[in-house]
Amino acid sequence: MKKLLPYFKPYWWIALLTPLTMIGEVVIDLIQPKLMSSIVDDGVLAGNMDYIISTGIKMLIYAIIGGICGVGSAAFSGMTAQNFSCDLRNDVFRRVTALSFQQTDKFTTGSLVTRLTNDITAVQQFADMLLRMFVRSLMLFSGGIVMMLSLDISFGVVLVCALPVEIIIMIWLLKKASPIFSQVQKKLDTVNNIVQENVSGARVVKAYVRENYEDMRFGKANDDLMNTNLKVQRIMAIMNPLLSIILNISVVAIIYIGGLQVEASNVLGSGMQVGDVMAAITYITQILMAIMMCSMMFQSVSRANASAKRIAEVLDTEPVINDGLSQNDNCLSGGSVTFRGVSFRYPEANGEPVLKGISIDIKPGESFAILGATGSGKSSFVNLIPRFYDATEGEILVDGISVKDYKLEELRDKIGMVLQKSELFSGTVAENIRWGCKTASDEEVIAAAKIAQADEFVSKMPDKYQSVIAEKGASLSGGQKQRISIARAILKKPEILIFDDSTSALDLGTEAKLQEALKENLKGTTVIKIAQRIASVKNCDRIAVLENGMLAAVGTHEELLLNSEVYRDIYRSQQKDVAL
Repeated sequence: MKKLLPYFKPYWWIALLTPLTMIGEVVIDLIQPKLMSSIVDDGVLAGNMDYIISTGIKMLIYAIIGGICGVGSAAFSGMTAQNFSCDLRNDVFRRVTALSFQQTDKFTTGSLVTRLTNDITAVQQFADMLLRMFVRSLMLFSGGIVMMLSLDISFGVVLVCALPVEIIIMIWLLKKASPIFSQVQKKLDTVNNIVQENVSGARVVKAYVRENYEDMRFGKANDDLMNTNLKVQRIMAIMNPLLSIILNISVVAIIYIGGLQVEASNVLGSGMQVGDVMAAITYITQILMAIMMCSMMFQSVSRANASAKRIAEVLDTEPVINDGLSQNDNCLSGGSVTFRGVSFRYPEANGEPVLKGISIDIKPGESFAILGATGSGKSSFVNLIPRFYDATEGEILVDGISVKDYKLEELRDKIGMVLQKSELFSGTVAENIRWGCKTASDEEVIAAAKIAQADEFVSKMPDKYQSVIAEKGASLSGGQKQRISIARAILKKPEILIFDDSTSALDLGTEAKLQEALKENLKGTTVIKIAQRIASVKNCDRIAVLENGMLAAVGTHEELLLNSEVYRDIYRSQQKDVAL
């Protein structure tokens, strides 16, 4: 929890107003029983109606003042908690976006969503409760004891007997419940993970008729969450009845002691009055209710502490891929990529490296293709260039400078990347393309779409480039999503343009038009292309063949047909009717 305390600092003055206004409310609450006691003793029993009216009016005025203080306290604590949680949520989100792929995979998507929503909300509610309930219960507890003992010291016997029992019960139950709150959050992570998988993979679930299986999987996770929650609630449910029993026993004891004192005062002619007994009952109720409020608060502490630890885990996770020292003044001509003895293994993965000893130079403006069987390391190869991951061994240079020496923004500004999976966002077609350059004009957006062969279908949409795309591009075909993603990368006008098998959904005719348009309009841009089809890459300047993570051969299409058995095998499998 200490990790989150600095987030209160900007709002300390608002937070300070909460206990100050709460003091006014509690003081009024402590004064009212005293006034009620005087109404009974000096008004009702004495038959003095004027005193009853005047004191009643005074109590009403005090109640209004106390109400105003209570409203102010709620408003100030709410402002503090909301601002605190807003800043915290922003920082956690920024940290999540700064983490590398390997780190976000370690946390899992569902867990990160839970931490950004449910966990921060739990801490926010605790902050609100701490500012209000803790101050109120502490003041009621201490003030109630003082006011009660001021009536008669003998009432202290009830406090000495009741308070230790309440505190022991509260500590015992909270000690049993605290560890379970962490389990609740983990169970919630599991539920969120399953929901996220089923929402993103809904088409696969339906295509394989796995709805019943997923219902069962979700039902099991949901039942685990429910049962864990019920386990906590059963423990906490014992607390209130036990504390209420102690409260009622204490009230009976006050009435008994007070009754003896009133009877003695009637005999002696002075001493405790009926109103004092009534006030004592109110004060003992306030004192023990303050203990019960503390128990509720400590319950919230246990939940918030578990959530705070999970939030701190994200904030304490330093990105493993960080900015280097910018050396752009020493850059060579833009667009060169060099691999020097590069090997790569995914973090925490067992077995052989994905890439082994790759050394290759890609020249500025070159059209370079990467071909290989599934699992040969093609995507891993291109993911190392923008530093989505860092090489395990060796060095990668862009324009003659190690990628680790670049600031990440400078490095990735040089690179346009069309990923294997086309990711689109809710918004218009134009907004999605403008991800490549937010300041691009409408003419530039359309020009990029034409190069990507997207203008043809976009122009047929009802609102053309202002047509709204459904979430994740659900309203578009795979080929349409790929072409919009390509237009987005083209609009960026990068020095290096990477296609990670991002034309797989295009027919050969559309792909041929795309390649021709790229060649004509992106002269001087280094194009690195991953593809499964030889027909998609045979016109590239050079083709690299990867086999089991190693560089098997490099050359033109014709050279590889002559010199590479691996390339010929791929060619035969795709061109069975063509003689070599």
